[in-house]
Amino acid sequence: MSFKDLVHYLRARYAVEEGQTMAEYGVVLAVIAIGVVVALGLLSTSISGAIDSVRSNL
Repeated sequence: MSFKDLVHYLRARYAVEEGQTMAEYGVVLAVIAIGVVVALGLLSTSISGAIDSVRSNL
């Protein structure tokens, strides 16, 4: 086993993959947040109309 093989083995053996997982969670969270903002933006007029309707009935 050469020194280069040893270095490759150690890097593969002790590679930290937690950073990738956190990055993936961050991307998923960002996509969900953008989806919620877009959905609320598209539904804002309907929500406002429903609230006004309830307010006028009370």
